Amino acid sequence: MPLWFYGDLAKGISVDNNLMVAQSSCQTTDACGLPKVAENSAPFESKDVESQSIFPINSAMASGLFPIRKKNVPDIKIWAGSSVVIDVDTGTIIHYDDGRKRTQIASLTKMMTAILVMENIKDLNEQITITKEDLRVDGTKVGCPTSVICNSNRMYVGEKVYAKDLMKAMLMNSANDSATALGTHIAGSSQKFVDMMNYKAEDMGLKDTHFCTPSGLEIDGQEDQCYSTAYDLARIAAYSLKFDTIWDIMKIPEGQFYSCDGKYMHVLKNTDMLLNTLPGCVGGKTGFTPLAGKSLMLGAEEPTGKHKIIAVLLNDEQRWDDMRTLVNWVFENYKWQ
Repeated sequence: MPLWFYGDLAKGISVDNNLMVAQSSCQTTDACGLPKVAENSAPFESKDVESQSIFPINSAMASGLFPIRKKNVPDIKIWAGSSVVIDVDTGTIIHYDDGRKRTQIASLTKMMTAILVMENIKDLNEQITITKEDLRVDGTKVGCPTSVICNSNRMYVGEKVYAKDLMKAMLMNSANDSATALGTHIAGSSQKFVDMMNYKAEDMGLKDTHFCTPSGLEIDGQEDQCYSTAYDLARIAAYSLKFDTIWDIMKIPEGQFYSCDGKYMHVLKNTDMLLNTLPGCVGGKTGFTPLAGKSLMLGAEEPTGKHKIIAVLLNDEQRWDDMRTLVNWVFENYKWQ
């Protein structure tokens, strides 16, 4: 049986009583199809991991099938700062490289923002009024695909926009003003929304995550307080799969939306370069700040379409090539049984 976690993952994380806990014999590459436990890792004891859920998805283990590595397949090395792949149905870790390394995560933060939007706005046709504070954020904005290039109309103070369109701008274009507007609308202020994000992370059992803004921009002088890990982000992304709207949006390659009065049009283009070039890709989210580096979260289906994985690369200059390599390696070398 594949490991649920190993090495430093055993510290401060536990599993529900109804989930299988790996036996000590499953601590080598040959036995489990996972990297060996580091020599300095704490001993794995089931008594330490029986009280909480490591993977809070109701459908966990529903299929009864686990990803098993084929025989004589070596580990893969991805030159990211950290990387993780998990099986969505079971939470099984398929690939892990420094997956609990805390680091800034830039716009991958927006996956949690999207979850809270889905849980707090019942009708995405709800109108949201754009404020001066929403537009004051730095970086990518509606109409400006980068911080230095603007090729379409920006939103303006007082413009009314449907929540669903702000979701599109946030997930497709990674627009920071859209994320901020959604958060402010839900909680009354950006800071109160961040409090909601951190409460949700705690509720999900994410031990190594602390959000600072709805968009993922770090706060000057508080950069060390804005962090997550590849493993926590994989869990956030897997949790988000319960909301079809999030992933339907991330599949859209490009588009446009209008203000509620129809007067202003805004162009959108998906930042995910693997969307139509990687077989099995069901959507992804990019992230970049100078401090966080280039990152990528991707969902993918194996060839039969019966099983999904979530892959996360943090601080990876070659994120497109590395993600393609990693996803292909998983589907070529694992089978579900």
